[in-house]
Formats: sequence, structure tokens, C-alpha cells
Amino acid sequence: MASCGGPVPASLGYLLALIMMVPVGLCFAELVPMMPVAGGTTAFAYKAFGEKISYLAGWCTLGAFLTLMPWEAIYVVDIAAILIPGIKAGAPLYTLAGTDIYLGHIVVGLVIALFFFFINYKGADLAAGVQKVLCIFLIGVGILAMVFAVLKFDTQNWQPIYENVGVSTHKSFFGGMLAILATAPFFLCGFETIPQGVEDAGGSVKKVGMTVLLSIVVACLFYSLLLITIGGAWPWQSFYHDMASPSVANVFAAIYEGTALGKGLYTLLVAGALCGLLTTWNSFMMGTANLMMALARARMLPAVLSKRSPKTGTPVNGLIVCLVASVIGPFLGLGLIDPLTTFSSAAYVLSWGMAAYCLIRLRKTEPNLPRPYKIPGGLPMAWFAAVAMTILLVMLFIPNSPAYMGGVAIKMFIGWLVVGVIMFLATAPQRNKLTPEERSAALFASAKDAQV
Repeated sequence: MASCGGPVPASLGYLLALIMMVPVGLCFAELVPMMPVAGGTTAFAYKAFGEKISYLAGWCTLGAFLTLMPWEAIYVVDIAAILIPGIKAGAPLYTLAGTDIYLGHIVVGLVIALFFFFINYKGADLAAGVQKVLCIFLIGVGILAMVFAVLKFDTQNWQPIYENVGVSTHKSFFGGMLAILATAPFFLCGFETIPQGVEDAGGSVKKVGMTVLLSIVVACLFYSLLLITIGGAWPWQSFYHDMASPSVANVFAAIYEGTALGKGLYTLLVAGALCGLLTTWNSFMMGTANLMMALARARMLPAVLSKRSPKTGTPVNGLIVCLVASVIGPFLGLGLIDPLTTFSSAAYVLSWGMAAYCLIRLRKTEPNLPRPYKIPGGLPMAWFAAVAMTILLVMLFIPNSPAYMGGVAIKMFIGWLVVGVIMFLATAPQRNKLTPEERSAALFASAKDAQV
């Protein structure tokens, strides 16, 4: 709300994001069943543009994915500390970016990271079972929050409808709507794990592709409804200025002050926030490991990352990397959250735009590839997605743009690209041991047929 100048522009901003993202989702809905292998945009770009562009797409997506590991770990331990205050007991070990880091932070983060590593190592079925339980609770709490917010709803709480409170650079209501685009890609990125897990998916591959689109639509509507209802339940500027973290839970405690309902809603909302973080952490751990496996199959990452467990079939070495990235999070603290968020957003936008360009090119160069699903609107729809993502990517890098990602995030982005170039050059000897045909065959092999 603060970054957009109020709940109304923030809510409408997510509807704007929906308009931009549905064509992207439609592109994935066609591409995923056309190439049902781990890698997502990496595989699409390899077929459309060749190895170097494929690596760029994969490396950017990997940067965005890996960012999720420490990001979730940071927030999970912070929310867990609300439910279990003892996590912050004693003197802090140190302070980083203005945030105190406690021993409890590190211990809790390590335990949860090991838990998710274990269930993902055991295979997709166990991880999916845990995900289902967490998601049901999360959605239930979200709906509950909307219902009890509507009961206290007053449009006066939206006033002023727009005001820049100094968090972003916009100067108008529409600029406030655009400001959500700096972070919305980060909060809508969950659909990217679906292409990574397509090799392990059961049922119709066409339905897997459509699930990508459905997840985008539901997520945008969910965020938009939460913003508009909660923003109408309490004066939004008081929400921003006066409510300590966890702000939403504190709003409901204030609305229903002194009642068992207020205390119950407070606890449920904190627990729901925790489940929201855990679902993302769980899904991206396997999604990231599968992406690394796909890149390693084509020797764009070290071949050791393509190893699958002989017992469970999971990409075990990729999961170990995810575990390490997760464990780093609790050592960093909340002070680095904003740059991590916008860096990840930029990486996603680049990846999604490339997916749209891949669809455009493959319609011309590979017209005979099987397409269980074709997007409505055809190439014009794909071009809309490609151009929209290109414009948004440019806006993220322009100072004073409503969607500007910030100097720290830009440095992270450039640094990640530099590391990517070094990694690509370092893996060249491994790539050269395979012919281009062998690398392509390895990348597009199914989970059961891949020999790496």
C-alpha cells in the first residue's frame, strides 16, 4: 500500500499485472506441453535460439529461483519469532543492514531448511502432500481475513485514495498502480515451478500447461482482493505509519480489540503468513534443483548437478545447493529483503519475456512440433507478452521510473550476469566433450531417459 500510494492503486496495480501476465501464462500454457522437460524457458530458448540464449534465460531464472531460498528463510524465522518469542532471546550475535541477528534465527532456519531438503529428497509425492496441507491452510486464512475485513469495511479508510508517502518515485494514481510492477513479478513467480516439475507430473500434459495460466490468474485476484478489503478495514496511512510487524495481524487485533476473536485472528493470520512462506520455500526448492539439473544435462552448469538419486529420482546435488542457499538466509536478516525482491523480479521479467519470444520464433521455425494447446490470439498475443515484458524490464532499470528496482538490486543483477559469464566459460571443457546433438538430446530427454 505504501509503495503504491494506497490500497486502491495497489489493488488495481495487481489487476494491471494480471492483464500483462495472462499473455505470458498463455505462452507457457502452449510451450510447456510442447516441451514437457525440466528447464522451462531454458529448454524453450535452446530450441528457439540455441545454446547461448538458452544459458542466459536459464542463468537469469536460476538467479531468481536461488534468491527465493534465503528470502524465504529470512522471513520464515522472522514470522516464527512472533509465534515463538524465545527465538530472539539473549543478545544478538551481530547486526547486518540494520537488523539484529540472533542464534535462534540461525537454528530455526537451519532446522526448517533441513526439513524441506529431506521431504524433497524423498520425492515429489511427499513434497506435494506437505504442499497441499500448507496451501489449504494458507488459502483458508486468506479468505477468513477478507471476510472479517469486509465486516469492518468503510471506504473512508481508503482516503486519501492516492498519496505518495515517500516510499516510491511515482507522482500520480496511475504511477502508483505501475509501482506494484517492481515487486509483483516476485510475488507471482510461483507458476515458474510448474514447468520445472513437468517431468514428474501425472495426468494430461495439456492440463499442466493450463495450470500455469490458472495459477497466475488466481494469484493476481487473491492479492488484489486482500489489498482492497484489508485497506478498507483500517485507515491505510495509519496501517503504514503505526502498525508494527506483523502489520496485517495487528490490524485485526486492533479492529476486534479486547476480544477472543481479535486474538484468534491475530494468531491465525501470523500462522497463515508462515504457511505462505513455507509453501514457496518448499516448491522452489525442487523447482530450483530441477532447473540446475536441466542446465547441467546440457553442460551449461557442472555435470555433477545433473545427478539424480537412484532411489527417489530427485536431483540430489541440486537440492544440496538449495539447502546451502537456504541456510545462508537466516545469517542475512530483513535488511536485505527489498534488494533481493526487486533483483528477483527483474530476473523473472527477463525470463518471461524470453519465453514469449521463444514461442514467436518456434511458431515459424518448428511449425510441426506437437502443440496440445495453442494460445488464443496466436502470435499477436505472444507479441503482446513479449513487448510488455520488454517495456517492464526497461522500466525496472530507469531511475525515477515508478517501477525502478533500485541501485543495490541493479548491482546484484549485473554481478549475477558477470558470475554467469564466468560459469559458462568454466564449464566449456565439459560441454566440448559432448557434441551439440548430444547436449540437445540430454536437455530434452525425459526424466527416465536422461543419461548424464
